[in-house]
Amino acid sequence: MTYVTEGSRTKSECPFCTQAVHAAKLPGLIVRAGHQAYVTLNLHPYNNGHLLILPYRHVADLDELETDEANELISLLTESRTVLEQEFTPDGYNIGMNLGTAAGAGIPGHVHFHIVPRWNGDTNFMPVTGDVKVLPETLGQTHDRLVTAWKTEE
Repeated sequence: MTYVTEGSRTKSECPFCTQAVHAAKLPGLIVRAGHQAYVTLNLHPYNNGHLLILPYRHVADLDELETDEANELISLLTESRTVLEQEFTPDGYNIGMNLGTAAGAGIPGHVHFHIVPRWNGDTNFMPVTGDVKVLPETLGQTHDRLVTAWKTEE
């Protein structure tokens, strides 16, 4: 509810920038904070463990990234896959980004990677018939698992 009702955010502001600025108000989402970028749970996950890796700075395209930002994004993406592998043991991953509205970017002004753990047979009829997604774990449970796993890695 904090995310949905955050009073200081307007529709014109970027939720990723707001999230980074108000990280203390959203402790249940961010699972790893770097110097130039961070990893957060997706509020609307396709599967358990669906993460977003993004720079703190508001950047709309890859060519706008500074070298250190780009390097840390890839480093956090690699770390994310390692932690997800240990905690969720998926059968595969979808990793990518949507650049621009035409490509499906929901937040086209702030570049970000998606990493989605996948399991054989993880698709089901619920999104089609019930317009609902079934996840066996809450975002809070996923957050706690991943934060603990990252601490173990350090």
